[in-house]
Amino acid sequence: MERASLLFLALLPLVILARYPPLERGLGAWAVWLLVVYLAVPALVAKALGFRLEEVGINPPNGRGVKAALILMALAALLSIAGTFVPSMVAYYPRFTFNGWWGFLEGELLMGAIMLTHEAFFRGFLLFPLARKNRWGAILAQDFPYALAHIGKPGIEVPYSFMAGVIFGWVDTEGESFVPSFLVHWFGSAFFDLLCVFAKTGHLAWV
Repeated sequence: MERASLLFLALLPLVILARYPPLERGLGAWAVWLLVVYLAVPALVAKALGFRLEEVGINPPNGRGVKAALILMALAALLSIAGTFVPSMVAYYPRFTFNGWWGFLEGELLMGAIMLTHEAFFRGFLLFPLARKNRWGAILAQDFPYALAHIGKPGIEVPYSFMAGVIFGWVDTEGESFVPSFLVHWFGSAFFDLLCVFAKTGHLAWV
């Protein structure tokens, strides 16, 4: 079995393991757990199989990736506004409790760490080695477990995450880095969290 397929199959069980942190289930503990399961362990496995960092998408994005990320951020802002019309989404987010705006910022920084691990894992370790031989096959291969990882969230998120995973996979392979999807994912999430806070406090005119 060639290295890319071996890496993919070796890392796939981590998608299940990530859902079961061994200790407390606070946001900080979850972030630390994912840094181990989705970043540290895959990095060790990839290194053991002889992959360089740039071969798994850990690389500064090129100009195409930066341009695509900026376009997707604008689209993410529009989708976030549309999401405020879905009551289940507004009720579910933000996924953390906070006191004051400093608490909100701390929560978003932890969410950023969590999203960094997700993008590094799905759009980095799972995607790039396979994409060298079959780009679209690799995009779909990483996207199915990514969408399934959203089970348990509001129902609309599973099909939405599948579409997002395809777009993110395409953008990252264009940009030769997982960084574009990470930035878009974090920006879109933080902006939507902010809109949800405003909606819950009655500060959005259209909600």
